[in-house]
Amino acid sequence: MFKTLRLQLRFLLPLTITLVAAAYLAVPLLDQVTLRWFARDLNSRGQLVAGTLSDNAADAIASGRYERLRATMERVAQDERLFAMGLCSPDGRWLVRTSGFPRELSCQQAETVAAQPEHRLNLAGGPVHLGVHPVMGMPVQPLVAQTPASAASSAAQASSLFVGPLIEPRATPGNAEPVQLGQLVLVHDLSFMERRSQDTRRYLIVFLAVLGFVIAVITMVVAQLSWRGWVNGVRAILRGEGLLTPMVPAPELAPFAKEMQQRLRDLEDEYRRLQGPETEWTAERLRALLHSQLRGDQVIVVSNREPYIHEHGDDGVVVRRPASGLVTAVEPVMRACSGTWIAHGSGSADREVVDAHDRVAVPPGHDDYYLRRIWLSAEEERGYYFGFANEGLWPLCHVAHVRPIFRENDWETYKAVNQRFADAVVAEARSEDPVVLVQDYHFALLPAMVREKLPQATILTFWHIPWPNPESFGICPWRRELLQGLLGSTILGFHTRFHCRNFMETVDRYLEARIEQEHSTISFQDKETLVEAYPISIEWPTPATVAGWGPVVDCRQRVFARLGLAEDTCLAVGVDRFDYTKGILERLNAVERLLEKRPEWVGRFVFVQVAAPTRSSLEEYRSFQERIERLTARINERFGRPGYQPVHLLAQHHEPEQVNELFRAANICVVTSLHDGMNLVSKEFVAARDDEQGVLLLSRFAGAARELTEALIVNPYHVEETADALYQAAIMPSAEQRERMASLRSTVHEFNVYRWAGHMLSDAARWRLRARVEARVRRFQRTDLTALSELRTSVSDRS
Repeated sequence: MFKTLRLQLRFLLPLTITLVAAAYLAVPLLDQVTLRWFARDLNSRGQLVAGTLSDNAADAIASGRYERLRATMERVAQDERLFAMGLCSPDGRWLVRTSGFPRELSCQQAETVAAQPEHRLNLAGGPVHLGVHPVMGMPVQPLVAQTPASAASSAAQASSLFVGPLIEPRATPGNAEPVQLGQLVLVHDLSFMERRSQDTRRYLIVFLAVLGFVIAVITMVVAQLSWRGWVNGVRAILRGEGLLTPMVPAPELAPFAKEMQQRLRDLEDEYRRLQGPETEWTAERLRALLHSQLRGDQVIVVSNREPYIHEHGDDGVVVRRPASGLVTAVEPVMRACSGTWIAHGSGSADREVVDAHDRVAVPPGHDDYYLRRIWLSAEEERGYYFGFANEGLWPLCHVAHVRPIFRENDWETYKAVNQRFADAVVAEARSEDPVVLVQDYHFALLPAMVREKLPQATILTFWHIPWPNPESFGICPWRRELLQGLLGSTILGFHTRFHCRNFMETVDRYLEARIEQEHSTISFQDKETLVEAYPISIEWPTPATVAGWGPVVDCRQRVFARLGLAEDTCLAVGVDRFDYTKGILERLNAVERLLEKRPEWVGRFVFVQVAAPTRSSLEEYRSFQERIERLTARINERFGRPGYQPVHLLAQHHEPEQVNELFRAANICVVTSLHDGMNLVSKEFVAARDDEQGVLLLSRFAGAARELTEALIVNPYHVEETADALYQAAIMPSAEQRERMASLRSTVHEFNVYRWAGHMLSDAARWRLRARVEARVRRFQRTDLTALSELRTSVSDRS
């Protein structure tokens, strides 16, 4: 609150000045209005009093006897607002006055003051209000003076309040008209009006003060919330979320985001110029890093999917690489490290090629590292892989609107399989402190299991999928066990800082651990874990690899001929597994909407979806594949015609060379993941386009969207937005494609898989060095304590 005080004062000071000015102007105006209201009220009261006394006054004037009228006027004058009363004759003489009537006031003066708008007269005792009201009655006949005797008898009636001779009136004719017999003068005390005016001013000031306080509180709260929202928006922009991943966009931040992005790019360019060209991360540089910082240390990789599968084919045993982003990322690292890869042997011919220790050297013909295979029964695979891992953890960590399923027997199998892989790591370790790279959600318990057997090991666990928020993760019945297993890691890596924060918040929610946000560390059971973001990537193709590719024109001709496409066809491709998190249904809906909105593209736009079957034993995946096939058939039936099929669904495994050829032939690559840790398909497409052509359409919910900002970023749930992006990509000029693709290629080239592994292994090397120094210090301390103890014992014996 105090940090934003200056911001709040910007609102409060003008508000305070405005309220003071309003009070300064309103109080005199209110006084005038109040006085006018009171004057009008006094005039109305005066008319009422005059009307009430009119008959009495007329009778007194007609009879010449004023005692009763004077007594009545004295009683009426006792009202707190009425100060005095008097009766004037038509010729301006006082006929009768109450005792408090001002002696210096004449009838003519009273008439003059009453003719003014305010009816106000200032006397020595204070201001008064004068009201003059006519007394109407029948005309009085000429009066006859009384005889001395009668005058003497009436002498008691004469006093200072009666002016003029006493006369005896005569009767008036019955047909005479009423005439003004005199004027009744009412003198009202205005002191009560002054008191009321002061009360009104006081109430007004109190009201304005309370109103100002309420407005000030509201202003401070709104300013505080606005400031927090603005700061959070700016922080999101700096993290990339304000540009790529907001669920509710903030239009007021869009100009700032654009300028900030441009400024950051300028600063980055300036920094790079000052620093000079950074050494490119290659296999040789990674190998040199291992030899310099992890010299002599063994590297062991643990994953469920093996990098090479041996299967029976028509010509004997064939070797193929599975469609896996994990394999794509980690396999080049192992070729550089020459370590051991432990994985589940799933190929039909895997057992036939291993040695007595279930090992085989790979890649075939190069033998860069060893692959150690673990054999699982069908029941174990069903409970560990298809059950707990893919029916439980996979939907739990992906916001894809599929409910996770957790079974007790699946959990027990998951624990048992994790223990078998951990035992294999211990068996393969040649020292007490190997470097163990644990890959993905299949082995959440393994780090703690390895830590128990190899306390000095450096365990790097990389979580390849998103990490949910604490509330979502709380669905899992064994959340504490999973967190404790992962905290057995020395380093725990995620794709983005957002996933790191989610994990740390989850630990804070469900475990008793010390969390240091500043250093991104978690201390649990006397073990410290570094939680860091390491955006994964692909191996950048070498010049020799690129030289082996066919020209883009030839690739396009072969693909078009194989699919029967016209030469002017705009080809869009998607390459995924049959998985509900990949957004295949959403992109097909976008293709359908594009053809609806742009009928001129019917016959010219073709979408090819490569979808490798996966986890077909699970009902959710089978149902998902059937839905895709039905939607594809509907689109083709609706928009297809002889010689033209808008959607080609290739539901089969494609080798990397085939996928690369498809990428080079395509105009557009569509990646519409609903929730993805990174998504390497987007980077593979960029790496394949050495001609700097083609457009990448990328989901904002993929981690790659934070790096590949020159792609067309879309919300896959928004069909209209995705369809419009497809149209924008189809008509994008070649120059703009070249500019975007050149920037994308520069990013992927620099942030390749060797950089990912290098940064992770560099952190591991620093932690290993620190651990060794701490162990040496503890050993010296124990030695010193032992020597001191022996010295004390010796001295005691001598004494």
